[in-house]
Amino acid sequence: MAEKVIMSGNEAIARGAYEGGCVFASAYPGTPSTEILENMPQYKENVYSEWAPNEKVAAEAAIGASIAGVRSFCAMKHVGLNVAADPVFTVAYTGVTGGLVIISADDPGQHSSQNEQDKRNYAKAARLLMLEPSSSQECKDYMKMAFALSEKFDAPVLFHVTTRVCHSKGIVELGERVEADYIPYEKKITKYVSAPANAKKMRVNLETKLQMMEEYANTCEINQPEWHDKKIGVVTSGISYQYAKETFGENASYLKLGMTFPLPTKLIEDFCAQVEKVYVIEEMDPYLQEFLQIHGIECVGKPVIPTFDELNTDIVREALTGEVPESYESELKSVVRPPSLCAGCPHRGFFQAIKKKKNLMINGDIGCYTLGANAPLNALDTAICMGASLSMAHGASQAYKMVGAETKAVGVLGDSTFFHSGITSIMDSIYNQGHSISVILDNRITGMTGHQQNPGSGFTLMGKEAPEVDIPALLKAIGMKEENIHTVNPNILEEVDKALDACIATDEPSVIITRWPCVLKKFSQQDLDEFPTMNKHQCEIDQDKCKNCKMCVKTGCPALMSTKDKVEIDKTSCNGCTICKQVCPFNAISEVTR
Repeated sequence: MAEKVIMSGNEAIARGAYEGGCVFASAYPGTPSTEILENMPQYKENVYSEWAPNEKVAAEAAIGASIAGVRSFCAMKHVGLNVAADPVFTVAYTGVTGGLVIISADDPGQHSSQNEQDKRNYAKAARLLMLEPSSSQECKDYMKMAFALSEKFDAPVLFHVTTRVCHSKGIVELGERVEADYIPYEKKITKYVSAPANAKKMRVNLETKLQMMEEYANTCEINQPEWHDKKIGVVTSGISYQYAKETFGENASYLKLGMTFPLPTKLIEDFCAQVEKVYVIEEMDPYLQEFLQIHGIECVGKPVIPTFDELNTDIVREALTGEVPESYESELKSVVRPPSLCAGCPHRGFFQAIKKKKNLMINGDIGCYTLGANAPLNALDTAICMGASLSMAHGASQAYKMVGAETKAVGVLGDSTFFHSGITSIMDSIYNQGHSISVILDNRITGMTGHQQNPGSGFTLMGKEAPEVDIPALLKAIGMKEENIHTVNPNILEEVDKALDACIATDEPSVIITRWPCVLKKFSQQDLDEFPTMNKHQCEIDQDKCKNCKMCVKTGCPALMSTKDKVEIDKTSCNGCTICKQVCPFNAISEVTR
């Protein structure tokens, strides 16, 4: 009897890759996709897996492994697919050797993202065969199927999931690994060299493959109607299928689509012809609905069902049936707790210092440090996308120079984001002789997504020691003057202040590197050697000296507990960064050994 276990969708995707004969996996971490690659090292005897510096590199590495003749996949969140779009669009033309799966995890509701995007549209735009699982079991099963379909149609497969599928848990029946045949590489210039003359032929061939895919979609086992009451017919896919079933039960029939590009025209038309009223239940964009309408099928979907944010059963039920779920409103109100930097976060010292400077435009980036925009720090002006901070700072600085403004532009990002897409941004500033200030908050780990390794952490995803990128040496190699590179301890406000003054005073590109580990990081021996005082101290307040001025509270440290009458330090949270001690005007805070 097959073993059954409880797995999240992400865990099941990793298991499906293993069972499906995958040999190579690459990703850049990003919620809600992160745990897919985090679960791959347990299969390291069969699957090589790695963190890539960014999603484009991850996709290209997986493409290379596929062409070399093995099954491979890359994983990313929805915004990451934008970064990887260049190679992804072209590999749809070239096709594959070993099966290739591209996983995109959307984030409806923006739980941990700067925007919402419906990546089903990418399948249509790039002409990618697309699968959409709706449960953990399907995540595993569809992943195995994806490799087989990729090889069957000589095409990459877009594996589309969403936050609720990724993170919800369900029972999964495990299977054995099926080793896929290694396909020896053969030189095929007309297939894999996408120069215009070859690409024109590839484009024609792609249309032929799409027709074959649609024929398959009309009869495949994951696109099948579920017949119950035919007064209502629901066309749906992914997690929305679960919401539809919970809403209507057996009072409706369902066309659950597991393969959603190319869409099965004949199957959809046949299903809709047999029901009295058609509902289309889907999250975000009217992807399925527009297809039905193009084919002359009357249906109810958007905007009756919300066009943005995450759906749930209550939202669907109220939208389509008018039933409002019973609810109970408590007299007790939850305390509003906006997200904040952790107690002892090394980014706090930098933001504490820079917020006092005048005439600065401070461009933020995507990471823990985005929280520097929140009160009481209020130390960021923008946050757009990975790596944008340094590029925007350069553009702004050149604009200010052209109009004679005295404002100085600053870009702030973390070490992992710098490796992801900040290197080319700062290269732009150096090459074009800008005068912006670039700040690299080096906490020696990828903090925001849960402490994944990166090229500066000294270890790989599979736990192997690795060379660390020497950031100052890299900056010098691309043209940054040594005197304009300032490495500081962000927990010493005087150091940060002096570095900022030096950078503000220069009319050349300059860099500040704040180097101190994330307080939650599992320390390596190098961390312990380089930062021997890390987490060895705490701060305490002498209540006789404290005037309750709240200056320490304005640092935003959650270890500081403020009441009307006094401020106290939570010893279970304090990590001894001493920022509060340094801003106290009455010397009421002291540092003690843990």
